[in-house]
Amino acid sequence: MCVCVSMPSFTAPANAQIVHSGAACNVKDDNMSERIYTIKEGDTLVLQCIVKGHPRPQVRWTKTAGSASDKFQETSIYNETLRIEGIQRVQGGRYYCKADNGVGVAAIKSIRVDVQYLDIPVLTVHQTISDVRGSYYQEKTVFLRCTVNSNPPARFIWKRGDMLIEQSKDNGVDIYEPLYTQGETKVLKLKNLRPKDFADYTCQVSVRNVCNIKDKSVTFRLTNATSPPMIRLSVNDTVVVDPGQDVRITCEVTAGFPPPTVTWSRYPGPLPLSAQVRGETLILRAVTPADAGFYNCTAVNNVGNPARKNVNLIVRTMSNLTFQITPDSNKDSETIQMGRDLKLSCHVDATPQDKVNYTWYKNGAPVFNSDSLILLRSDPDMAPGTSSLEIVDMKFRDLATYSCMASFSGSTVRELRVDVNISQNSVSPPVLSVPPGGQVVSVREGGNAELVCLVVDGKPRPPILWSRTEKDLLMPSGKPTVETPDGRLRLKNVSRDMMGAYRCQTAPYNGLNIKRREAQVQLNVQYPPILDPVFQDVRSRNYQMVTLRCTVLRSNPPRLTDIRWFRNGDFIRMPMPDLKETPELKFKLEPTNNGSYECRVSNTVGTSACTFNVSAQPYNAEFYFDTPNPVRILKGNNYSYNLQWTQKDPDATDRIIGYWINVRKNKQNLLSKQIDLKGKAPEKGVLMSYTVSDLKIPLSYEVRLAPITTYSTGDYVSRIIQYSEHHVCGFEDERICGFSQDRSDIFDWTRQNHLTQNPKRSANTGPDTDRSGTKEGYYMYIEASRPRTQGDKALLLSPLFNITSSKGPKGRVPYCVSFYYHMKGKHIGNIASVDRAMWTKSGHQGPDWKKAFFDVTPSGPFQIVFEGIRGSGFEGDIAIDDVSITRGECKQQNTVANAGKTDKRSKTQCSKLFIYVFVHLHVYVSVNVRNSKTKTNGK
Repeated sequence: MCVCVSMPSFTAPANAQIVHSGAACNVKDDNMSERIYTIKEGDTLVLQCIVKGHPRPQVRWTKTAGSASDKFQETSIYNETLRIEGIQRVQGGRYYCKADNGVGVAAIKSIRVDVQYLDIPVLTVHQTISDVRGSYYQEKTVFLRCTVNSNPPARFIWKRGDMLIEQSKDNGVDIYEPLYTQGETKVLKLKNLRPKDFADYTCQVSVRNVCNIKDKSVTFRLTNATSPPMIRLSVNDTVVVDPGQDVRITCEVTAGFPPPTVTWSRYPGPLPLSAQVRGETLILRAVTPADAGFYNCTAVNNVGNPARKNVNLIVRTMSNLTFQITPDSNKDSETIQMGRDLKLSCHVDATPQDKVNYTWYKNGAPVFNSDSLILLRSDPDMAPGTSSLEIVDMKFRDLATYSCMASFSGSTVRELRVDVNISQNSVSPPVLSVPPGGQVVSVREGGNAELVCLVVDGKPRPPILWSRTEKDLLMPSGKPTVETPDGRLRLKNVSRDMMGAYRCQTAPYNGLNIKRREAQVQLNVQYPPILDPVFQDVRSRNYQMVTLRCTVLRSNPPRLTDIRWFRNGDFIRMPMPDLKETPELKFKLEPTNNGSYECRVSNTVGTSACTFNVSAQPYNAEFYFDTPNPVRILKGNNYSYNLQWTQKDPDATDRIIGYWINVRKNKQNLLSKQIDLKGKAPEKGVLMSYTVSDLKIPLSYEVRLAPITTYSTGDYVSRIIQYSEHHVCGFEDERICGFSQDRSDIFDWTRQNHLTQNPKRSANTGPDTDRSGTKEGYYMYIEASRPRTQGDKALLLSPLFNITSSKGPKGRVPYCVSFYYHMKGKHIGNIASVDRAMWTKSGHQGPDWKKAFFDVTPSGPFQIVFEGIRGSGFEGDIAIDDVSITRGECKQQNTVANAGKTDKRSKTQCSKLFIYVFVHLHVYVSVNVRNSKTKTNGK
């Protein structure tokens, strides 16, 4: 049997709720909109975002607040379940679940994760000796400082031996918490040390067994020999070595009791992989320049401050020897001229730079200072570490070959040498030129390019430096400049972002140190047209005009050479389109010309395409996942499922006349039939229903659904339907999940949310939002204001809950009934126990939603009844939300206390909330709840 029902227009914005299923120590409500999830460090965090809304919302998890969390803040998790194995303390903070389906505002819920931990405490000892009353005697005081990192804050206990130390019972001790310390710290002060103070001291820390975290402790033995560590190194503070040498550094402990522990570290970075630590000695085998850095020796015995010594290890290196020829700068000269000064400079990149020795030679003979030749060990006018030879008032005798040699004294590092020939014909200014046709280089995207800038004249010829003309742009290599010895810049796999002007300049070294010559080369990257849209799904009714447009966003070269339209791969013959206009195709859609349309747009580089899938095929159906209690129990261990959906854009195509529905199990069709809409076409946002019957308990099934028009069938969409005895109602649906108003009462419960509240409602009573804290969320509510009078009753009846089996292996099967209630107002008072009521509550319960639950073991189908009674005043509004019926006993939670607690105010001043359970043995016969065993709890 099929039933197709149209309902009021239904699209629902996303709604979200966060629940947990991991190893939580405790979950409590912090306020109306957020919960606190407490978990032990190292356990598994599992958070689930339960979403509602139509169409089905997409879920995204993010995290903020707290510390960084393994880059989780930088990413998003697109899954309804968030799982973190072995959670760490830095992963605590506020987690957000965002659900969005494009309808209204996205729903965002948060939960604060509080990671609990307790480290092993650290105990350090500090001593002071001070003169008292001049120099009559000295007072020796010892401070035992115990520090620990924990969450929640730890409690400290001090012991001397096995005896607890109590400040009130020992005048020789003080126990206090110092200011400005990292972590939690307690100090035990031993004043004017006594013989009995030489003993074993234990600092015990505790977080009171939260999350089953056990206490931890540390013990220190105080003796008259206790002293802080002292060390000395076997080498100087700075050690300079050649590559390949072995380095041995010993950190000798000269004092300290208990015996200190020595450790080695390095900055920056860790110790090299080849490093060996043998007791107090650090050994580095065959060092390389990468092993250079500061090596730190630290000795610790928890007495006083750690002793530290540093060694700066420098590994000699030398590379890239360059020279410069500087004509007489005072004469603004660019050539060598007799009778004028000339400077030759030499620079090498070395470590340590200040230990480089430069030696100058003239025609192979060493150069010494004279009136005409002046040696500068470090030229102040040049880069640091540059040596210069100045030739004063140049004569013909000064024309020669000059050599500069750089070396380290007593080192095995190879010396470097450069020769410079100074003659009238060997030195001339460079001339920079771009070859003809090379000012603009055009290349297709993805190809290789060569930019050329040559020194066509001049001696010696310097290298060429390339850079981008735009100030903030880097070269493709990621560097600001690139050196080329021959002036040829080679670029591979060119992309359009590399397009632009490139500057080439003569380098100021390995040639004349004069005004730099420069030129420019333009790189032109060509690419096919960039089109919009790349793909578009076009739906239309048959025999309607369809217009397809393919917009050219960019193209290089911009001139188009061809535009062609294709249908299903076949060329469409039509007049040649105007290449300067936006490509456009108009036609009447018919059953014979549905298909894939392609617009191919070309320039001299290549061709791009816009693709359009044009059809009169209807859009997919969109399943509704928030159907209240869709499962109904049938005879013979069968059940039915109320399947609901809406149709996406039903007016976009031809009239939808029905739906194909398939029900499958293990990919085998169990049902395949057509749902006839009987002439009533779907409307946008209208919810439709179909009851799938004869399903076997407790199996799950795949359901596939496709819309049908006169000319075509849409694509199938599928979902899994599952048998469930878990019923939850948040009253978001206008049908309130099958709940109904009792006709025998005085007034009714009202469905409302923040947006539908009466602005003139009574102040200081009733909730502001639903239990989730959202303004859009609904709840059920009774108003105590006029015309209500004392004693008026409102009864809300749940649907009949069928059960599959009244007995299990241990007797009747229990069910958990839970819900949230809100009772704020001074006219909500006390009520004594009432016969037949499974749960009662009265009196002002504060401004927050609170949870209650109780167990019921029915002998047959049962029903829940919520009864609210108006008290003596108008400030006695009551609300309920998120009613849940679940198979199995209720799980005891820290958020719930025992029922039956009442205050002592008068019975006559209260609004009251009762809950009854009726067990139905047959469909038409009901038996009082006394036929079932119940266990109640509430808060």
